[in-house]
Amino acid sequence: NADSTKGITNFSGNISVTNNGISFIPSFSLEKPALIFDLSAGRRLAFEPQLRFALEGKPWSFIFWWRYRIVPDKRFRITIGAHPALSFKTLTITTNNVTKEAIVSSRYLAGEVAPNYRITDNINIGVYYLYAYCLETAVIKHTHFLTLNSNISGIRLMRFVSMRIAPQVYYLKMGRNDGYYFSSSIAFTIKDIPLSASLLFNKNIKTTVPGSKDFIWNASLVYSFRNSYRRL
Repeated sequence: NADSTKGITNFSGNISVTNNGISFIPSFSLEKPALIFDLSAGRRLAFEPQLRFALEGKPWSFIFWWRYRIVPDKRFRITIGAHPALSFKTLTITTNNVTKEAIVSSRYLAGEVAPNYRITDNINIGVYYLYAYCLETAVIKHTHFLTLNSNISGIRLMRFVSMRIAPQVYYLKMGRNDGYYFSSSIAFTIKDIPLSASLLFNKNIKTTVPGSKDFIWNASLVYSFRNSYRRL
């Protein structure tokens, strides 16, 4: 009943090792192996940081999401969110004839809205919209990211092995440039084992966005966990 869940906070997450870190917007990638932490603490209101590093240890991006389910129905949900974020890159700087590497960051503020409808226990469809604003000069200020997505889970391949597919088409506008893309992830899970393997690929349909490669992919090994805590 409702009283039995009062005071309970969920803490969950995924820790991924990937051969080619693909960004939150999948038309971009780190182009090198990466370690990614996706964490979540809370219930209807949740703090969900995403911490991404190159496997060599250099920071890639830190995103500090706050998300709230304004419509928490089991069949139809609407989630809104906002975050500050830092995006890092390594530059080569020469000072007094001495060349060295420096890590510089760009600051972003962003908001999202994500309605989702569950058709069956294993199939849902949704729309996702993200707007991001960069606080730095000499970079693209405005980013719009709109997706039509779906998730098909529980596809049994063997007795203990199942598959999940999450295809999406999306529109990306950065400054004056824009484009259309298709991406999909495929995940394989084993019952009662917290490790899974996933593949993700992204294909340009039509784009003028600088830095968008025609086709990119990555493979990941993911460790997942979930715990619940009751407030005393």
